[in-house]
Amino acid sequence: MKQLKDLNIENKKVIIRCDFNVPMKEGKIVDDTRIVAALETINYCLEKNAKVILLSHLGRVKEEADLAKNDLSPVAKRLSELLKKDVLFCEKTRGPELESLVDSMEGGDVILVQNTRYEDLDGKKESSNDEELGAYWASLGEVFINDAFGTIHRAHASNCGIASHLPSAPGFLIERELNALKELDNPEHPFVVILGGAKVSDKIGVIENLVKKADKILIGGGMAFTFLKAQGKEIGKSLLDEENIEFCKNILQEYPKKIVLPIDVAVTNEYTNDEDYREKDINEIASNEMGLDIGTRTKELFEEILNTAKIVVWNGPLGVYEFEKYKKNTDELLKYIVENNIKTILGGGDIVAAATKAGYKEKVYHASTGGGATLEYLEGKTLPGIESLK
Repeated sequence: MKQLKDLNIENKKVIIRCDFNVPMKEGKIVDDTRIVAALETINYCLEKNAKVILLSHLGRVKEEADLAKNDLSPVAKRLSELLKKDVLFCEKTRGPELESLVDSMEGGDVILVQNTRYEDLDGKKESSNDEELGAYWASLGEVFINDAFGTIHRAHASNCGIASHLPSAPGFLIERELNALKELDNPEHPFVVILGGAKVSDKIGVIENLVKKADKILIGGGMAFTFLKAQGKEIGKSLLDEENIEFCKNILQEYPKKIVLPIDVAVTNEYTNDEDYREKDINEIASNEMGLDIGTRTKELFEEILNTAKIVVWNGPLGVYEFEKYKKNTDELLKYIVENNIKTILGGGDIVAAATKAGYKEKVYHASTGGGATLEYLEGKTLPGIESLK
């Protein structure tokens, strides 16, 4: 696979697939992290006097009502501020207006094209990797750079479709992501995995793939209670992924020394942040209680295991992070990792959001920008967006 610096992009029309799928509220950008992450690749192309054509999706477009709320024009405005130059915005995803704008470009110009998923309104052309649409977008440029790590696990017209027609390479963001994740292919030992989040079903592939090479898998979050139920524990009203109790039983039997479950939890009677905070041993959960976080003794057990780790990958918070009382142990474990300089890869999504909120994102070894993409990589799956660049 060629790298960006291997391609001749001098004075050429370069299409860059970015991930500008940023959180928006009432037409305003709430968090511009993903826009900032794309700047290195964009600026490199501008230094080569390239004519830069940017593509991205935003949200999901299933009906006409989705168009206005997923309009990319606020991103063009923010990009103009960050690049300190005008970024032209094309309201259309194809047609004479877009073609005219591209034809009139000069070196150093930047155009952002409207949300690629506007094309999903008519037969899901973007999301189904419509051949004609991919060829059309490719016809606008001479070189293709994919820098949207968050969508490399999807075969879309704006990544795989374009890549099949033009000289292609990953951008610097994808390069960094892959270089970090490749360290998990043949990891240093002890190698520790931390898994949180709600459902076991979301992590089955990750567990099956990583349990073979990890020294320990520390389980927290809502998914821990399905494992505890599989051990015959009373879990009260805690979250239960009933369909996967059998999977949990089997994995615990096969790898009893690798799977580490909570020994105490923070419980409440209602799914709320308002009740008094209390911790209980996992053998003492009452039938009317639910667990919303790991307990202090579990956090200390996890720290003891992490203390000797050479590399750690962490996906999913260990408690209900949106509740102030039940984000405590996730934050404290993040703090422990940072203060003890433990080489940790945060696997995108909610755990990166938690680390950002707590001020630790920039202090860990690597915080991935793609939750779904990272999970599929950890499952050992082929990523279409990467394969198409080869």
